[in-house]
Amino acid sequence: MRTMYRRVVMMVAVAALLAFSMPVQASQMDDRIESTAKKSYVFKTFLRADDIKIEARDGAVTLTGTVSEESHKSLARETVAGLPGVETVDNRLEVKGERPAENSDAWLREKVKATLLFHRSVSGSKTEVHVKDGIVTLRGDAASQAQKELTTEYAKDVGGVKDVNNEMTVSNTSEMTMARVGGKIDDASITAQVKITLLFHRSTSALTTKVETNDGVVTMYGKASNTAEKDLVNKLVNDINGVKGVNNRMTIQ
Repeated sequence: MRTMYRRVVMMVAVAALLAFSMPVQASQMDDRIESTAKKSYVFKTFLRADDIKIEARDGAVTLTGTVSEESHKSLARETVAGLPGVETVDNRLEVKGERPAENSDAWLREKVKATLLFHRSVSGSKTEVHVKDGIVTLRGDAASQAQKELTTEYAKDVGGVKDVNNEMTVSNTSEMTMARVGGKIDDASITAQVKITLLFHRSTSALTTKVETNDGVVTMYGKASNTAEKDLVNKLVNDINGVKGVNNRMTIQ
């Protein structure tokens, strides 16, 4: 009888311990999600001037606050969604001011600017982007003629852009090397940049692609219409900030 009593007491104690520890573990995970998001490359680089509040509860994350551009809203969501332990993301972020109409000049400028910032082989931060009637004009300094031409190529492939007038100056004093971002970039930030980049480029915007990143190596899943389309995905993704390599497992339809 005593043995049975001890077993019952032990079972009750174990159940109570588990019931207590599970909320503690969940709370620690939620704290880790919030902290990791704030320390991510995307939040510290592209979203640092935005007012974003991150609240996690049992893996369900809610984003509130304001951002300066529509693209920042999507970028914040994709970054948080890629963090370990995140189950869902409720994106309640609001864009300051009036939201640009789809395919308007202001809307296109946001997309071109974001696309150039994500690619490390061009100098997005030093490139001025102006849009008039769907025609993009680029100004600023390029480190080489090759970099200037690549900037034109990337801008021209953004969905909605009709043409590109590149007035950038090739600086002879600039280093003839492509722009590089110092330090390790977290996987969630890489995944978010890849997803937004493929969405903004007209040549890849229609693709349904699953993206996973592990220690800087991006693995792609989905379907491509042909080999050229698959190769283009490789080219675009390989040039994203922080990407160390691309494992393209997309199949040809």
